[in-house]
Amino acid sequence: MEQSVKPKRINVVDGLRGFAVVGIIIIHFLEHLNFYSFPEPTAFDQGLWDTVFYIGANKMYAIFALLFGLSCYIQHHNAEKRGEDYRLRFAWRMVLLFGWGMLDLVFFNGDILCTYAVLGLLLIPLVKASDKVLLAVAAILFLQPIEMYYIVKGLMVPDAMPMDLGYAHLWGVCHEACANGSFLDVAKAGLTTGLPINFGWAIEHGRLTQTLMLFVVGMLMGRKRLFFNEAGKLLFWKKAMVGSLVMFAATQVLLLVIPFDGLVPCVGKSLDIQLNAWRNFAMMIFYVGGITLLYYTTNVRKAISRLECIGKMSLTDYLLQSIIGGFLFYNWGLGLHTVSSHRISFVLGILFCICLYYFCRFWTGRFRRGPLEELWARATQIGRH
Repeated sequence: MEQSVKPKRINVVDGLRGFAVVGIIIIHFLEHLNFYSFPEPTAFDQGLWDTVFYIGANKMYAIFALLFGLSCYIQHHNAEKRGEDYRLRFAWRMVLLFGWGMLDLVFFNGDILCTYAVLGLLLIPLVKASDKVLLAVAAILFLQPIEMYYIVKGLMVPDAMPMDLGYAHLWGVCHEACANGSFLDVAKAGLTTGLPINFGWAIEHGRLTQTLMLFVVGMLMGRKRLFFNEAGKLLFWKKAMVGSLVMFAATQVLLLVIPFDGLVPCVGKSLDIQLNAWRNFAMMIFYVGGITLLYYTTNVRKAISRLECIGKMSLTDYLLQSIIGGFLFYNWGLGLHTVSSHRISFVLGILFCICLYYFCRFWTGRFRRGPLEELWARATQIGRH
C-alpha cells in the first residue's frame, strides 16, 4: 500500500510570501486598485508615493513570482516522492487558477492570476529539464529578448516606434466604470477588457518575460534547497546580497545618466524597461536574501514569522483585497477615490493588512489551508484515485 507523504512547509517561504502580499496590497491601495484617480497630491503625498513605489513596486510582485516558481517545483517534487507524475494535474491546477483570475476580474481589472496561470503552463515542459537548461532559459529571459529586439530595431531603423498592441483605449472603459458605474458595470468592464489590458501591458513593459524568468529561477532555487538552513545556503544568500548591491548600483547609475528622452523612442523605451527590470531584480534578491538571513540567524525571525499566516493564504488575501479595495475606492462602493489622498490610501492599506493578519491568524490557527486555498486544493484533486 502506497504511503502518503505529507510535506512540511518551509516557514521562511511563507514569511516571504506574506511580506510580498502586504507590499502588493499597500501599493494597490495607493493606486486605488488600478483606478489612478486621486485628489491633487501635496508635496508630502508625492514624496510618500515615490518612496513606496521605489521601495516596493515591481519588487514585491517579483518575490511573489519567484515563490510561485518555487511552489511549482515543490508540488512536482512531492508528487515524485509519491511515485506520481504531477504535470497533467498541475495543468489542471493552472486552469483552475485562471478561473480564480476571472473571478478576480469581476472586482479588479488589474488581476495577475490569469497571467500566472498561462505562464504556469509554460513551466510544465521544464519540470524535468536539467539545471543547465533551466539556467539557460532564465538567462535568456533575464536579458529581456523582446526589449533587445526593439533596441536593435531602433538602432537600425531610427524612425521605428516602440511596441503598441493597441489596447490603450480599453483603459478608458475601465476608468469610466470605476468612476461612474455600478458594480455590474465594473464587473463587465473587468471581464471584457481585463485580459487584453493586462496581457498587453505585460508584453509591452517586459513583465511577461520577467515573470516567466522569475518562475524558472524559483524552480532552480527549489532544486538547490536555498530556503533551508543547511550548510552553504546562508553563505549563498550573503554572496547573492553583495552581488545584488553591485547590480543595483550599476543599473541605478545608468538609469540616472542615460538621457532616455534624447534617444530614438524605440531604443529609449526598451532600454529603460530593461535597466529597470535588472535593478528591480537586484533589489528583490537583496530583500529575499536579507529576510532569509534574518529569519535563520537573528531574533527578527519572530517578526517575520508573524507574516507566515498571511503567506499561507495568499489566494484568499488577493481576492479579499480586490473586493474590499473596490468597495472602498470605486463608485459602486464608498467612492473614496475623490477624497482619499496618497497618505490616506496608505493608512487604509496598512489598516487592511492589520485586519488581514488577524483574520489569517485566526483561520490558520483552526484550519490547514485558507478557504480559497482549500477549494483550490480539493478541485485540483478531482478525478484522482
